[in-house]
Amino acid sequence: MFVKKKVNLKDLVKEKYSLIATQDKSQNESSCCGATGCCGVDYTIFSENYENLNGYNPDADLGLGCGLPTEFAKIKEGDTVVDLGSGAGNDCFIARAITGESGRVIGIDMTEEMIKKAKENTKKLEFKNVKFRLGDIERMPLTSNIADVVVSNCVLNLVPDKVKAFNEVYRILKPGGHLSVSDVVIEGILPTSIKEEAELYAGCVSGAIQINEYLKIMADSGLKNINIQKKKSINIPDEILLKYMDNKQLEEYKSSSTGIFSITVYAEKPIKCCSDCDC
Repeated sequence: MFVKKKVNLKDLVKEKYSLIATQDKSQNESSCCGATGCCGVDYTIFSENYENLNGYNPDADLGLGCGLPTEFAKIKEGDTVVDLGSGAGNDCFIARAITGESGRVIGIDMTEEMIKKAKENTKKLEFKNVKFRLGDIERMPLTSNIADVVVSNCVLNLVPDKVKAFNEVYRILKPGGHLSVSDVVIEGILPTSIKEEAELYAGCVSGAIQINEYLKIMADSGLKNINIQKKKSINIPDEILLKYMDNKQLEEYKSSSTGIFSITVYAEKPIKCCSDCDC
């Protein structure tokens, strides 16, 4: 039963993002969740402005992120960068502006419509070292130890099995490589009416887990030197929350210590020492 629920949630997210891929940023911002049919949370509540970053391309910006991970990712010229949940290519093109022609950028997304849009954007930009692959973050279509840097923007919280996802991140990182991911997390106990609402899951809230659990999953995967680079409170308007709770529940929720946050987290894959090394 649990497995079935995970599959259904993943299918729901894929369906919503497939719809979003058919619209531009202005359409997404004027519609609920950026797709036909209201799912309860407008993605622009979470998103941040990319327009001043080098490499920004408006055709690739669908307003879906919850941070600016490439700004914190310590990407260097010549790096191989992997973007998880790459959408229309926004973070990939920002990363490419830093890696330059000697680098390599790979975007992974499970939505065929997003991959198609990203490839169209890449063709227009005439980039030869930016590639997009259709695949699942829980089982990435990449060889081990390929990435100097992994980035992701408001995607891993939507993955049902976060343990598998971070184990995969660890696998594809080179020893000494690192990640910077922006995501949505929770502090305190989120009301059941929100947590269990599948439509809200696709809007980035109900897929989120406790911040301490999130960081523990990262640590358990083998990642080290984990630190939060940025933390921002997400304030969801009352009119949206009232779709999932009554007035009394809303007041109790607002007066509690519970909060929804966007965080950007850094972590490294350690370099393993050989038995004869003094590390």
